[in-house]
Amino acid sequence: MLELPIALPEGKKFYFASDFHLGVPNAAISQEREKKIIQWLNTIEHDAAAIFLMGDIFDFWFEYERAIPKGFIRLQGRLASLSDSGLPIYIFPGNHDMWMRGYFREEFGATIMEDPVVLLCNGKRLLIGHGDGLGPGDQTYKYLKKIFKSPVARWAFRWLHPDIGISLAQKWSKSSRLSNMKLEEKFKGEEREFLLSWCREIEAQMHHDYYIFGHRHLPLDLEAGPSSRYINLGEWVHFSPFAVFDGARVDLKSFS
Repeated sequence: MLELPIALPEGKKFYFASDFHLGVPNAAISQEREKKIIQWLNTIEHDAAAIFLMGDIFDFWFEYERAIPKGFIRLQGRLASLSDSGLPIYIFPGNHDMWMRGYFREEFGATIMEDPVVLLCNGKRLLIGHGDGLGPGDQTYKYLKKIFKSPVARWAFRWLHPDIGISLAQKWSKSSRLSNMKLEEKFKGEEREFLLSWCREIEAQMHHDYYIFGHRHLPLDLEAGPSSRYINLGEWVHFSPFAVFDGARVDLKSFS
């Protein structure tokens, strides 16, 4: 697994957030959530050493050769200004926005991380990623993910006119629970948390101080080992969670 060593200056912090799902359930509500995310970015800018956006920033995203989905310009502008100020931004594509290409790298200087990485800082090991396709079960999705991420699938979808391709994706998205504003994610016990099970398997092979993921949609802070924590960042449709690493520990917080 790729290791990513990053120095953390004194008094600075790393910030993590995931699953904004911009675009659902409609443009008006999504835009209010987008404004709240920007408020959060404004509050952390002064002491952030890097920002990690851990996937599903958009409920759907596809980069055509010369077109991107309409909207989300406020967030894009804010990310551009943060990047221009010298703040590193790392983006992990999720299962809803896996079709990122070079737009965020070229326009905002963001680093795109396709797979989980081990963040090394201050003697700590943090295994971080979006989290989809990890752990036991869900074989159907794992198979579909391989197809969707293939160059052939991207090439084929790109031949659809943006009005058609984006419209089809949005109709598909409307069947999701988040699109219907349903709060159905519940904690059903550690034995049923597939990402936690995966982290514990990794921990048995090699120690990591923290495991930070999104995808699950429920903010969680659980024990992955005797001296290891599993943090799930949750989603911003019903919650406003984020995690912060100060060089010594990771805390899961809520923005209000």
